[in-house]
Amino acid sequence: MKRWLKPAAVAVLLLPIGKMGWDAATGGLGANPVEAVQNRLGFWTIVLLALSLVPTPAGELLGLAWPQRLRRVLGVTAFAYALLHFLFYVGVDKFFDWPTISRDLTRRPFLMVGFAALLCLAPLAVTSTDGWLRRLGYRRWKLLHRLVYLAAALAVVHFAWRVKADMRRPLLFAGIFAALLALRIPGWVRAARRGRRNA
Repeated sequence: MKRWLKPAAVAVLLLPIGKMGWDAATGGLGANPVEAVQNRLGFWTIVLLALSLVPTPAGELLGLAWPQRLRRVLGVTAFAYALLHFLFYVGVDKFFDWPTISRDLTRRPFLMVGFAALLCLAPLAVTSTDGWLRRLGYRRWKLLHRLVYLAAALAVVHFAWRVKADMRRPLLFAGIFAALLALRIPGWVRAARRGRRNA
């Protein structure tokens, strides 16, 4: 099971891309296919971001070890979907119209916040390897990777400002992220106490 866990997870995580390709080929993207793809990529980004925060509390509270082996895969895939979401906007929606893109990123709040979330996720994806963990040291690496919570908050705001009227999904994700953050607090408190005792 250990051997096939990550490859199986990657295959499952790529299914939304395959579904988008199928729908594009069969006319299943509706009257505005560009917007449909953008919305789907954004939705799966935030879903995977939430899933990437599950393994640690699952290990701490439930003693489950196998989700920990998927944490890196989930985090990197969430970044990949976020990057595709942005690149699709740049290349397909705006067709590399850099003046318009620059204006959007500096004048449209929901795009500014979404881009900020992407910038938060980028260093986490780059430093997700064991080599970067050794270079940074566990404590600094761990502190850096807490940026994921800022990225999650920005992603929820981006989602809420994007949909404007129907706030059910953004509020649902806000609740999920808040619950996942709350589940981490006891572990952080215990770690801080151990640090003080060791000092």
